[in-house]
Amino acid sequence: MAFRVGIVGASGYGGGELLRLALRHPQLEVAYATSNRFAGEKVRTVHPNLRGPAGDLTFHRHEDAHTKSVDAVFLCGPHGTSAPAITHHMKAAERVFDLSADFRLRDAGAYAKHYKGWQHPHPELLAQRAYGIAELHREEIKGARLVSGAGCIATTAILSLAPIRGLLQEGMPVVVDAKVGSSAAGAEASASTHHPERRDVVRPYAPTGHRHEAEILQETGLRAGLSCHAIELVRGILATSHVWVRPGTTEKDVWRAFRASYQDEPFVRVVKERSGLYRYPEPKLLAGTNEFHVGFELDEETNRLVVLGALDNLCKGTAGAAIQNFNVAFGLPETTGLSDLTGLHP
Repeated sequence: MAFRVGIVGASGYGGGELLRLALRHPQLEVAYATSNRFAGEKVRTVHPNLRGPAGDLTFHRHEDAHTKSVDAVFLCGPHGTSAPAITHHMKAAERVFDLSADFRLRDAGAYAKHYKGWQHPHPELLAQRAYGIAELHREEIKGARLVSGAGCIATTAILSLAPIRGLLQEGMPVVVDAKVGSSAAGAEASASTHHPERRDVVRPYAPTGHRHEAEILQETGLRAGLSCHAIELVRGILATSHVWVRPGTTEKDVWRAFRASYQDEPFVRVVKERSGLYRYPEPKLLAGTNEFHVGFELDEETNRLVVLGALDNLCKGTAGAAIQNFNVAFGLPETTGLSDLTGLHP
């Protein structure tokens, strides 16, 4: 059985990655892909890596999606574009998977605080949507008509921290230091993504106040301080989280916590090797995959636990997670279309 899907905003990096995954998914048929900028042009002209799989698929305008009935629609536009049109999409599709930030937060008031005063046009939908990290919200995703994709940096931090909440000292700070590849900034060029300004840098761009802090608090209950740095990497995020555990906590306790949460998860691996060059998670090895890798190191003298989480921001952090959520929502094996995406080395 093939499910007909539409992809709105398919010319950006997230939309292109979703097309790559959807076109190879054995049970998906891409009914349409939209881009106002490239309407009428072949998908392969914008995404040359899809010259074979995309065939003669052509971009339509966004408005065309409102009139096309599909089983599911994926919204891949920038923040602020999904919510105004959400009622149209929910009428045209059985399920809506939003990859923007528009439905990530449960509290409508939090948008005004974290998104520069933005007033949510459909606050009534925030309580109904499911938050799209399948490892944590699988049951909600199964029954939701609207699934909101999580932020890529937020996903990295949340999956790093969620299993160990019970080990932490109450009231102690949680600090997340994220190194982020350039594709997380999107396909539109800017001064910060210009090659001469990006080359060779480890540039702090949000030492405090990053909007993904709100998602981390919402999902973990931890008031984590998040600092973000732009690095010379196209795909990938490495989040190094510093937390303080209760005195007497051992490495075995940490292992147990991660295994209890993730031992049956198909896309999560605990990486902590005794030898070798890549003893801890490395985003370079995850490019193009839907995997999340987590590792740790415990300093028992100071009770500081360093947790390292890595993923590909475009795949597991965005489009791959959306396909994983689609599989969950439609009752397919969760790994369908995603299980053979192995990383590259070197």
